[in-house]
Amino acid sequence: MRQSFILLAALGWLSATPAFAATLDGLAVDVTNTSEPILCAEKDNVAINFASPEVHNFQIEAVHPAYIGNLRQDRWEPDWTACEDISEETSKGSPPRKVTFYESVDMWLTGFSFPTFWRPSDVTMRIGDRVERNLHMVQLWVRRNERVEEVLVLYPADGYWRIRPLPPQHLGWSAYGSSFLVGPVEFDQRPVVNLKDVAFDPRTMTFTLTFANGGKATVSIKTLDDERMTLDVTFDQAVKDKPFAALRSMYVTEFNADVARLAVREEKAKAWREERIMDFRNARATDVWAGRLVPSRHNTSAPDMVFNRFRPAKDAHPKAAPKL
Repeated sequence: MRQSFILLAALGWLSATPAFAATLDGLAVDVTNTSEPILCAEKDNVAINFASPEVHNFQIEAVHPAYIGNLRQDRWEPDWTACEDISEETSKGSPPRKVTFYESVDMWLTGFSFPTFWRPSDVTMRIGDRVERNLHMVQLWVRRNERVEEVLVLYPADGYWRIRPLPPQHLGWSAYGSSFLVGPVEFDQRPVVNLKDVAFDPRTMTFTLTFANGGKATVSIKTLDDERMTLDVTFDQAVKDKPFAALRSMYVTEFNADVARLAVREEKAKAWREERIMDFRNARATDVWAGRLVPSRHNTSAPDMVFNRFRPAKDAHPKAAPKL
């Protein structure tokens, strides 16, 4: 009963905001779960896929969990319990190559090239005339409230993203949690998006993705504050025959998970449907929330994730100036 109340409070808080309320007439997409049980907390075993041959525009939000105001102790250290082979994961090796390829007073972009990575990276990263190759990780940093915050990470080699809002004032820091993919999702040992080129426009805070097999997408930072971070995604053409996005995360137990629950607003439904993440199978939904109702011992402050505002081409809207 208490968990249901917390979920309703979380969803009620979200629906009270203009960004969430506007999604109620959105396009319904196919949401499927291909997650597998696992004992190791450092392996992504949760996979939620989003598919539709019509979607040209949608929104991804990272929102602080409903319990964030009551959180007094955070945990973010890795948990290698029950992980059979951690040698590759924990290998130090040589120090990575670091490059700062954009810097202003309030924002900068840094990239890292590691001696070893699970997948080769030949993706081109560019800002204006500045071009970098073979970067395995790109970080976006901002200066807000007289503090420096890392708010976004992109792994160009496999197309994985992580985002988080600005930290709540009483904590001063918050963790990353779930990852996501944007673009045609394929399988190469695990779900990936194959990128050819990534360009970043610091004026509009927009990433432009060129996919290896054709097509483009823009990923724009629409809102960034101490409650949420919102990305607006627009494809130049719909993704057919493959998922256009996916959520990746981990779940071992309710108290050891980056995502433990899923709630969907199904097409023409009068109420939300909530299930445990490993029990959910599929839905046609206009809005999807994935998160936690009780604090976890793993990445306790990591945000919930919301996918919504699915739009066909005719309803794809021009991008407003970011609220930063």
